[in-house]
Order: sequence, then structure tokens, then C-alpha cells
Amino acid sequence: MKIIVAIKQVPTRDSQLNVADGGKWIEEDDLTFEINEPDAYALEEALQLKERDGEGEVIALCLGPSRATQTIREALAKGADRAIHIEQDELEGLDTLAIAKLLAAAAKSENADLILTGLQSDDFGYGQTGVVMAELLGIPHATIIMQVEKKDGAIQVKRELEDGWFQNMTIPLPALLTIQSGINKLRYATLMGIKKAKTKEIKTVTAADLGVAGAAADASSATLDKVYMPQRTKQAVIFQGGDNPAQAAAQLVEKLKFEVRVI
Repeated sequence: MKIIVAIKQVPTRDSQLNVADGGKWIEEDDLTFEINEPDAYALEEALQLKERDGEGEVIALCLGPSRATQTIREALAKGADRAIHIEQDELEGLDTLAIAKLLAAAAKSENADLILTGLQSDDFGYGQTGVVMAELLGIPHATIIMQVEKKDGAIQVKRELEDGWFQNMTIPLPALLTIQSGINKLRYATLMGIKKAKTKEIKTVTAADLGVAGAAADASSATLDKVYMPQRTKQAVIFQGGDNPAQAAAQLVEKLKFEVRVI
């Protein structure tokens, strides 16, 4: 089974974020980057499916600037067989549809049996790219996947729903799944895997190579107007009740119900 795993390079979770001059994006010079955590679980699931099947190929697919090569090498060191790097700067100018178009165009020529993505990214967190990608490719998809099992010409999946409920589905191949974090235990790259990664193929392509509009303004229907840090404010509300706790409690309930809207 040929499996494509879409991975994304994101700032590390403990990064100190600062808005760049002009207010259009964050300052990246002092940031460190890592693989998006949900994508790491998608990669691990792909590797386990290949190992259980005893054959197949796992292809890492990454959209990002040249620095994303570091994350691609990490995926190869963990066991991916080869990688496709769609080299694109200024990703902040691309909306979900534009990103999905690029990923779908790169995946289409591979004719993969299964495409896996993380449920969402740690930076934007839209949770839409995988679904839109499946629609562009015209293949079935399922989201929030907690378990995957291969069947003859299909896969059996377990989806996480609300309130602790789950849904079991059988989906014909080819298909796309968005993987929930925690579906498996992540592996570390071994020393041998790191050495082998240096010799594995990374195919670098551009938007023009894929026949997709290269400029972010041409490819996107949404624009990013401003990035800013949230304003920190403190406000204390004193409930007037004096020696009457019931009156103060009634005021608190009213605030929580009609202003905060948590009850």
C-alpha cells in the first residue's frame, strides 16, 4: 500500500512569538521549528500500517520554505521512504484552499492508496486542509481518526465523536484520513535511520511545476490583514452583598449566565 503523509513545519510550542515589522506576520529569525504534532501521529500511523502489511511505501509530503528540509529529514529518519517538498515561501499568504490545491496537485501524480494528515496544525489550527484536499482529489475522507485497520480494498476506521462516543466506518480506497493526536506512541529516529535519511530522495517542486498559481495573492481567496498580540487586561468585579451571601451569589450567577455565558 502506498501512503502519503502530509507534514508541516511549525514553531516549537515554547517559542516566544513577536510580531514582525508591518504587523503582517511573526518574526521568524529567532524561532526554532519542529514537525507539527498531529502530523507526527499521522506519520507514525502510516509507518505502522506499512509494517503490519509487510510491504508498501510511505511518502512524506511537505509544503514550506527551504528550512522545512529539516522536518522532512526527520520524517525520513523515522522511516518514510522518500519525500516531496513543495518549496514555497511566505506561507502566511496562503489560505486553506490554496494550500490544499498545492498538496493535492503533488499527491495526484503518486496515485496513493491512502493519504494521511494531522487533524489540525499547531499554528493556525483550522482543521480544514485534509478535508479540502480530499474534495479536490475526489476521494472519500474521514476525520478525527483513532484507529485504522486495512481490509481488502478498503480500510476500517474508528472516529472520535462528542461526549465520548465513537463511530466505526469502512471506507473504500483510495481515501484520506485526518489523524487525531494520541492514536499511537511516537517513535524516535534511530542513529541508523538518521544515517539512511541522508541518502533518501527528496523531490523538490514548485507551484509552477505543479501547475498551480505560484503567487499567494493569485492562489488565495482570503487575505491576512493584521497580526497582533492580544491585549492583556485585568478587571475585578466586586459584588455588593454585605452580610447577605445569597444576594452576592445571585449576582454572580447572573454574570456567569448572561455575560460570561458559561452556565
